[in-house]
Amino acid sequence: MDRMPAYNSSNRMKHSSTMKTIIWKGIFYNSLEYFQLSENKDAILVKSKIIGTFKDKTYLVEYSLNIDKEWKVFNFEIEFEINNSKKKINGVKNNNEWKINGKTNTQFTNFDFIDTSLSPFTNTLPIKNLRLNDSQEKEINVIYIDILEQIIEPVKQKYRKNSDINYRYENIPNDFAADIDVDEFGLVIFYPTLFKRMTTIDT
Repeated sequence: MDRMPAYNSSNRMKHSSTMKTIIWKGIFYNSLEYFQLSENKDAILVKSKIIGTFKDKTYLVEYSLNIDKEWKVFNFEIEFEINNSKKKINGVKNNNEWKINGKTNTQFTNFDFIDTSLSPFTNTLPIKNLRLNDSQEKEINVIYIDILEQIIEPVKQKYRKNSDINYRYENIPNDFAADIDVDEFGLVIFYPTLFKRMTTIDT
């Protein structure tokens, strides 16, 4: 069953066994992200805030993800403000179906991952879940969320393990590819042209 119980984020954060705090700089999107990941025996919980400017848009994003121990997403919430206009996207997985803002979307049946345009964290999800061997690659289905353009769509992506600390990411069809540096936990250190890590705190 993919369905998971609701949780109290403040309570889980307080009693979690592991917490990581990261600040990422968005190179392309001119942003800063303040990210926190908390892991306990039942789930992985993520809360993050992003602020930035891109072209004619000034934006603030807050998102949270509930992730199971296999690094599959079962709930997400994204609140964002672009040029003073506020909106929210909510996704809940029930068995193999996704409800997006309260409506079942059959385009996303059996999808386990999301990918957000403004954060490098969502690359960690398939990296941790797939457990690839060196030079092994795999295609996956992903709920892609372009926050600035307010687009939610199904996409195919491919990951290949170059080494323990480097993975090749490709869009399918291949109109974009990048070799991403990660740490031993699978969290992005450097994503060419898009993101770089500024600092990390482990508690």
